[in-house]
Amino acid sequence: MPDTPAAPVLPLGPDETLHVLVPSRALAEAVEALSPRVRAHRFDPAEGVPTGEAAQAQVMVPRGGDDIAPEVLDALPRLQLVQLLSAGAEKFTGRLPDRVTLCNARGAHTPATAEWTVTAMLAAQRGIPHFTREQDAGRWSPGTEHSVVGARVLMVGAGDIGRTIGRMLGGFDVELTWVARTAREGVHAFEELPELLPHADVVVLIVPVTPQTTGMVDAAFLAAMPDGALLVNAARGVVVDTDALLAELTAGRLRAAVDVTEPEPLPEGHPLWSAPGLLLTPHVAGAVPDTNARAAAAVTEQLQRVLSGEPLQNVVAEY
Repeated sequence: MPDTPAAPVLPLGPDETLHVLVPSRALAEAVEALSPRVRAHRFDPAEGVPTGEAAQAQVMVPRGGDDIAPEVLDALPRLQLVQLLSAGAEKFTGRLPDRVTLCNARGAHTPATAEWTVTAMLAAQRGIPHFTREQDAGRWSPGTEHSVVGARVLMVGAGDIGRTIGRMLGGFDVELTWVARTAREGVHAFEELPELLPHADVVVLIVPVTPQTTGMVDAAFLAAMPDGALLVNAARGVVVDTDALLAELTAGRLRAAVDVTEPEPLPEGHPLWSAPGLLLTPHVAGAVPDTNARAAAAVTEQLQRVLSGEPLQNVVAEY
């Protein structure tokens, strides 16, 4: 395996001002509280390109969900770091100038996303969506559903969030199997999925978006899952072939719980809205009160490293 390259250091002179583009007043205040050397400039892509002192920014913190237009990058000749508020970085990988390092907010969304995954798994396995609909209709409809206890769970993704999900599942006596891009002790490689999928009661997707994972869950992937199995997507919608998933749901062979879709937002009238056996939430896995504070902390910790001349953390690798 090749050596991991050393994390870069953002060069900053001892008296040089660090200009940072931020999306909110609260983050601007947190950033400027670090040091008198830091100047925060609120920036909204809808308002055009940065001008004046803001155009001298060495660091940009995009608002969650925003991407960066080429004309904005052209207006920032000193830009060296794009620091995200999210873990997902697919909108930015391969789209920044070579001089710009991309870093994510690894860990900021971890507890909430892991919590959503376990919540969705429990709800789907125990039939909670069905019983909620029956409650709304005023019907008493007892029945036997599935269980998480003792389930064979295939975790596709062995990073920070996946490992946290695994720890949360520890009390349910699940049989947990790990899969990731690269095989290592206790972790299978993606190439082994065809042999592993037929033995999984629950398949959890928690992978980054890369060329390898885009469309990974296709008709063949789903066909390899056993009848009645549950697919849980806490990654991104593009990881799953929507038409293939719809075919399995409509046939009643598989079930799914998803927080992300392709397309997204899901348009009115899309067949996923009424697909049987589907628990659907609107990309809210990370939406808990503490997430914003954790994301802001990731930004301020990174800027403190810049001010101290330390290597950047959470650098996003190119795939």
